[in-house]
Amino acid sequence: MIYDISQEIFSCRSYPGDPLPSFRRLMQTAKDDVCNLTEFSMCAHNGTHIDAPYHFIEGGKTVDMLDLTAFVGSCFVTRHEGSVSAAEAAEILEKADALHAAERILIAGKAVVTEDAARVFAEAGIRLIGNESQTVGPEDAPAQVHRILLGAGVVLLEGIVLDGIPEGRFFLSAAPLNLGGCDGAPCRAYLMT
Repeated sequence: MIYDISQEIFSCRSYPGDPLPSFRRLMQTAKDDVCNLTEFSMCAHNGTHIDAPYHFIEGGKTVDMLDLTAFVGSCFVTRHEGSVSAAEAAEILEKADALHAAERILIAGKAVVTEDAARVFAEAGIRLIGNESQTVGPEDAPAQVHRILLGAGVVLLEGIVLDGIPEGRFFLSAAPLNLGGCDGAPCRAYLMT
């Protein structure tokens, strides 16, 4: 079974202050053009997207420098509401490790990764952490959580949609668009059983 966990771009959520995605038709077969052709504009962090280290770390890796194995492989989906504490992060990792899926963690619900939880995840050496919010850390102060995780080489998958996805092990594919020199990129994320 395949579960699409991506937002549709033109109706997606966006981080406060980020430009919204838009498109326009350059050519239309309905107007006797040879084909339909669309131009679009968006922020690299609209909808379902990844954050590269360069997003918060000067000199950090940009999207095109990231190892794709971080975005593809076994993952653990868990549910959480509210702030994730260090102890709760350790519990999540323990559950994921028992299922041999501790390299990639996806958190469903209105969860906020705290600085203490970010340190636990970073020290565990995970490759990716994802959540349903447009930012992994607190929306009003995301910088430190991002620096902890990105600084440890943990890539972020933000704005995923996990409605109806049960807790457990899945195969994740969330490779970003290859946007050279960019701090983030949209992706089509999906889970497979």
